[in-house]
Amino acid sequence: MNISILTFDGFNELDSFIALGILNRVKNKGWKVSIASPTKQVKSMNGVVIERQASLESLSSADAVIIGSGIKTREVVADASIMAQIQLDPSRQVIGAQCSGALILAKLGLLDDVPACTDITTLPWVKEAGVEVLNQAFFAKGNVATAGGCLASHYLAAWVIARLDSIEEAKNAIDYVAPVGENEEYVNRVVHNIAPYL
Repeated sequence: MNISILTFDGFNELDSFIALGILNRVKNKGWKVSIASPTKQVKSMNGVVIERQASLESLSSADAVIIGSGIKTREVVADASIMAQIQLDPSRQVIGAQCSGALILAKLGLLDDVPACTDITTLPWVKEAGVEVLNQAFFAKGNVATAGGCLASHYLAAWVIARLDSIEEAKNAIDYVAPVGENEEYVNRVVHNIAPYL
């Protein structure tokens, strides 16, 4: 499985790195999880600089794509050259968006008739794009999912694992990253949030 986490300049570290860490818990199954971005390096909203592992052109061949959020998402959707490079197909790809990433999905036309979850800051812009915004942390329809709130990123990662492998593998990944002594509570909460959409 080839999974890309789409990460732009000004990205939110929690969105990209939590998903990266959880998705990489799936071992020995040929999974490759990469940070994809339009430039060789991107700087987070807090100044962390990382190097991309995949280009935007590679997104079309990925099995799954998660679009992270950040403080420059409105600049991204206004940049026709970047948006033209984001080629996604929900008929054959599992696609998720975290917080302001929902705005990118909306502008790509992937949230037509699909309500979305997003963060409070992005909410009016997603509504302006014609998308119903839900007051919940996670929602999915078919192969398209959105999560709202930085700490909902584990729901998105677990949903991707469950869709591409199994709910048991998703439980194992969440169990591994859960706070000590709270494993059962965390796993149950994740299952409660993603199971209706599997």
